[in-house]
Amino acid sequence: MARIDSKVIFVTTSPRTPAKMIPEIELLNTHFSGQEWNTHTQREFMERLRQENFFNGEGANDPAFSARDRINRAPKSLGFVVLSPTIRLTPAGLELVTSRRKEEIFLRQLIKFQLPSPYHQPTDNSAKFWVKPYLELFRLIRHFGSLKFDELMIFGLQLVDYHRFDDVVSKIDNFRVAKARHEGNYKEFRAGYLKTELTQIYIDDISSGNTKTRETNDRSVENFLRTKASNIRDYADACIRYLRATGLVNISHIGKSVSITQEKIQEVDYFLEHTDRDPCFVDDERQYVSWLGSAGSPMLLTDNRELLETKIRTEFPQIDISEISSLQQLKDIFSDELEKRKEAILKEQVTAIKDYRLFEEINTTFNQILDNSLYDTPLMLEWNTWRAMTMLDGGNIKANLKFDDFGKPMSTAQGNMADIICDYGDFGLAVEVTMQNGQRQYETEGEPVTRHLAKVKRETNKPAYCLFIAPTINEACIAHFYAMHKVNISYYGGTSTIVPLPLTIFIKMVEDSYNANYAPEPRHIQRFFERSIELAKTARDEKEWFTGVTQEALKWLAE
Repeated sequence: MARIDSKVIFVTTSPRTPAKMIPEIELLNTHFSGQEWNTHTQREFMERLRQENFFNGEGANDPAFSARDRINRAPKSLGFVVLSPTIRLTPAGLELVTSRRKEEIFLRQLIKFQLPSPYHQPTDNSAKFWVKPYLELFRLIRHFGSLKFDELMIFGLQLVDYHRFDDVVSKIDNFRVAKARHEGNYKEFRAGYLKTELTQIYIDDISSGNTKTRETNDRSVENFLRTKASNIRDYADACIRYLRATGLVNISHIGKSVSITQEKIQEVDYFLEHTDRDPCFVDDERQYVSWLGSAGSPMLLTDNRELLETKIRTEFPQIDISEISSLQQLKDIFSDELEKRKEAILKEQVTAIKDYRLFEEINTTFNQILDNSLYDTPLMLEWNTWRAMTMLDGGNIKANLKFDDFGKPMSTAQGNMADIICDYGDFGLAVEVTMQNGQRQYETEGEPVTRHLAKVKRETNKPAYCLFIAPTINEACIAHFYAMHKVNISYYGGTSTIVPLPLTIFIKMVEDSYNANYAPEPRHIQRFFERSIELAKTARDEKEWFTGVTQEALKWLAE
C-alpha cells in the first residue's frame, strides 16, 4: 500500500507513455508468473528487461528499485498486474497484452482508478480524496468542450473530491474571464494565477513552516511553491498522456488544449452517465483487486449491442450486420472498419505529402518545434519528420509512431524499433529523432540507435543506413556514431553508418528538395550516406567527419 501525501489529484507518472508498459508486463508474465515479487525477482526482471530490444535505459544502479518503479506504479495501480502473494496478470492485464484494441482496455482501467483505495491511502496531511480522477477529468473536458493544459494543471488537478466539480468549473470560468480582461503578458498572468492557487492549496504547510522539499534543504516559500508547480505540471502532463491512450481525445499541439474527439462524444457520454462516481471497496483489498482487474467492467457503449450496431451503421453504412453475429464479432467488425478507415486517411495524407502540397505546413511545424511552442514536441518531431521523409523522395516510408483512428499522431514509436523506416528497394534507411540534448542524448540514444539499425539490416537482409536528427547533436553522440562507421561488430551486423544531423540542417535538406528543378531519387539519399563512409575513412577525428557530413548535407542534391 502506498501512502499519498498530495493535496492535488495523484496519478502515476511512470511509464510516461502508457503503451510502454505492455511489453514489460508481458515479459513479467512470461518469466515470473507464480513467483514472489521480491528483491531477487525484481533484479532478475531488470536483467531480462535490459536484454530486450524494446527497453531503453539502464536500471543498473538499483535494479530492484527500477523494477518496482516500472511495475508497482501504473501496471499495478491500473489493475493490470497483481504482485501478492505471487506475480500474475489480471484479466485486464491479459486483455491489454492480447487485445487488438488497446485503447478500450486502457479506458476501462483509467475510469476505474480511484482515490482512496486499498492501494493508495492518504496521509493526515493530504487532501481528503473521494474521486475517480480520470473519470472526472473526462467529465470536465466534456463540460467545457475544450480544456487548456494550463486549466487542467491549475484547476483540474484540484478535483480531489468529485463533489467539488462545480467549484472547479467555476474557478475555470473565472480564470477565462480574468485572462480575457488581462492586457499584459500571458505567461506572467498564468504564473501569478498558479502561485495564488498553489498558495491557497498549501496554506497549512506554509503557515506551519512545513516547506522543506526532498530535493533541497531550502525551506523558503518561493522554492516550496516552485517545486509544487513543477510537480503539478508533471501530473497534468501524465494525465493528458494517459487520457490520450484511450483514443477518445484530441490534442491541439499549437493551442495546447485537449478535447473529446467529435466522433467519440457518444462513447464518452455513455460511460459518464453509467459509471459510478463513488470509489468502492476502499477498505476491502481482496474485493478491490478483483474489481479493478476485471476485464469487462465498467460497461462501455461498445458493450451494448443495440448501441454498437447503431454506431456501426452510422459510421460504416456499407456494412451488413448479421443478426447471428455475437457481440465480440461485432466488436471485431467495428475494429476492422476503424483500422481500414485510418489506413485510407493515412494514404490520402501520403498522397498530399508526396505532391508537396503540405510543404509550407511541414516547414512551419519544424519551426514551431525549434521554438518549443508545441504541446508534445517529441511526438510532433517524430510525426513531422515522417512527413518530411515521405516528401523527400521515393520509397516506402513507414512511421512506427501510433496514430489514432483518424490518422493523427497519438504516441511515439516504442523502444524496440526505429522511429521511421524507409525502404528504397536496394537499401533501407532508419530514421531516429529526439529532443534530448547534452549527455542525456548519448545515454538514451547512442546504443539503441545502433541496435535499431542492426534490426533493420537483419530483417530486410540488405544494406541500411541511419539518419539521426535532433535540435542539437551532443559531442558524445558524434564520437560514438563516427566510431561505429569504423568498428566491425557482428552483433550490430558489421559497421554502422549512422549520420547525426542538427534539425536545422535537415530542414535545409527538405527545402532543397522542394526547390530542386527535378524530383529527388533514392540514389541521392544513398550517395549522401556513402559519402559519409568515405569521410569517416579520411577524417582525422570525429569533429572533422561531422563537419564534413554537415557540409555534404547542405549540398546533397548537387549534381
